[in-house]
Amino acid sequence: MKSYRVTVRAGPKVARERYDDPNQALAAVERHGLELERTAGSRAVGGKLLRRFEPVQQVVGRVEVSGPSAQGGVDVRGDGSTEAFTGKLRRTLVEQRNGESAYAALRRVLAP
Repeated sequence: MKSYRVTVRAGPKVARERYDDPNQALAAVERHGLELERTAGSRAVGGKLLRRFEPVQQVVGRVEVSGPSAQGGVDVRGDGSTEAFTGKLRRTLVEQRNGESAYAALRRVLAP
């Protein structure tokens, strides 16, 4: 049976889960992403000698899905905002439609 892997990266911690159904895998991406959004709260770093990075420029967590018909994920920024992408090595930003969340945009592009 075909399987889908969901990888959750939150700082130095990495967790992996497997699902047989792509819809279950995408639901897991949303569940983990929403949890990362709730815990996001970065401060700006750098500034004196180094370039300053605002929270919106920092990726504090990433949830990825990979499988036979799906390759993409969601980045959670330091301010709690999210961006969906497709691809693994070459990431392509998924444009969100009006009123659409990053998870809905990812589901629209990857769902079978």
